[in-house]
Amino acid sequence: MALTASGGEVNDKPLLQVLPDGFYTPRLSVMANNRTHDGIRSVFHLEQRPGVISLLAGKPHSSTFPITSLNFTVRDPANPQSEIPIELSQEELEVGLQYSPTVGLPALVDWAYGLQEIMHGRKVGEGWKISIGNGSQDLIYKAITALVNPGDPVFVEAPVYAGVIPMFQTLQCEIIELETDSQGICPESIFSALENWPISKPKPKVLYTVPYGCNPTGTTATLERRLAVLELARRYDFLILEDDPYHFLYYGTSPRPPSYFSLERGLPEAGRVIRFDSLSKILSSGFRLGFVSGPQAIVRAMDDHSTVANLQPNSLAQVIALSIFSRWGYKGFSEHTERVSEFYRKKRDVFQAAMERHLAGIAEWTVPEAGMFMWFRLVVDAGENDSDSVIRTTALERGVLALPGTVFYPNGRKSAYVRASFSQLDEKQVDEALKRLREALLDGRT
Repeated sequence: MALTASGGEVNDKPLLQVLPDGFYTPRLSVMANNRTHDGIRSVFHLEQRPGVISLLAGKPHSSTFPITSLNFTVRDPANPQSEIPIELSQEELEVGLQYSPTVGLPALVDWAYGLQEIMHGRKVGEGWKISIGNGSQDLIYKAITALVNPGDPVFVEAPVYAGVIPMFQTLQCEIIELETDSQGICPESIFSALENWPISKPKPKVLYTVPYGCNPTGTTATLERRLAVLELARRYDFLILEDDPYHFLYYGTSPRPPSYFSLERGLPEAGRVIRFDSLSKILSSGFRLGFVSGPQAIVRAMDDHSTVANLQPNSLAQVIALSIFSRWGYKGFSEHTERVSEFYRKKRDVFQAAMERHLAGIAEWTVPEAGMFMWFRLVVDAGENDSDSVIRTTALERGVLALPGTVFYPNGRKSAYVRASFSQLDEKQVDEALKRLREALLDGRT
C-alpha cells in the first residue's frame, strides 16, 4: 500500500482531512497571538546543522558540572523479580545536564510519536505534533492560556479535577458545568447549553474532560458518550482538552474505549482534540514529565509560552526516561503499564471490600474501572446534602482525611459526595481509615 508524503494512505481509505493552521488563528487567545518569539530559542535548532560552529547560546561548559556519572536499575517488565542495570553514557549524561530543545529531546519526542500510533492509531503527518512538558499540568495550563481570554465561557465536566479550576478562575472565565454520571459527560447538557445560548454572546471554545478514571469520580466515559461529544464539538465548533493521566490505569472488564484523539480520526475532519498524557502515574511523579498531542498551531503557541516561562522540560528526567524506554521497547512499556494497572485494580478491590464492610447503608457508590479514586455519596438525614462539615471537622478529628465533594465543583456548590484515594494505603490502613470514617459519619448524624 502506497503512502503520501503526509502519511495518508493512497488506497483503501481516503486521506484524513485535517483542519488547516488558519482555522486556529482566530481561536487563539490574545496573549498567544501577541506573544513574540525568543530570539535565541527560535534559532536554537540550527546548532544541530552539520558543519555549523555555534556562537549562539550561553550554555555552561559541561566540564564545570560536578556530576560525572549516573547509574541505576529498573525492574524488568518481563520479570519484575529481576532488575536491569542502566548506566548513562557520557554523551547521554552531557545531554541530560545541558539545555535542550523547548519541545523536548528529539529521541523522546519520536518515542512519544510511536506510542501514539500504537495506542491511538494516529500517525505523523496528520496535522498534529507533540511537545514534552514538565508534567501534563504544565501543558494544560499553557493550552488554556493559548486558547482562552479573560472572561471567556468554558465547558468543564462537573465534578472536575480540582487542579484545573484555578486556571480558569484566574482568567475570570465563566465556567459552565456539564453534568456527568457513571457513563461520563452527559451530551444532553452540552446540547441544552448551546441550543439555549444567547445569540449575542460568544460560545465556549473549549471543553475540559478527564475521560478515564476521572479525578474525582473514577468514571470512564463510554464509547457512545465520546462519539456524541465529538459530534457536538464539530457541530458547535469547540475544542476538546482531553486530560488523560489515568489512561494506563484502566482495569475494567470491558475493552478500553478509544480515546477522543483516536476517535476523531474517523470523523469528516480531525483537529479538535488536544490530548495530554502523563508519565507521573506509570514512571515517576517526581520526574514531572508529560506530553501533549494536538493541532500544530496550538502546540506551537504552547511552545512559545514555554520559551518565556521555563525554556524547556527537565533534560535529565528526559534522558533517564528515554534510557528506560529504549531498553524496554514498546512491548516492555506495555507489560509495565499492564502491571501498574493490575496493581491499582487490587487496591480498588481492597478499598471496595472495606467500603462494603464499613459504609454499606451509610454511603452509595459506583465501582471505578480506572484510576485511584472512590467517589461516594453520603446517605444523610433529610434536608441535608453537604459532606463538607463532617469531612473537614468530625472525620479529621477522628483521624481520617478525605476531600468533600464541594472542592470539585467550580461554583463551590454543596455536595453530598466524598473523594477518597486508595493508591497509597495497605489493607490494614484502609480498614482502619474506613472504620474511623464510619464512626465520624455516625457521629455527624447524631
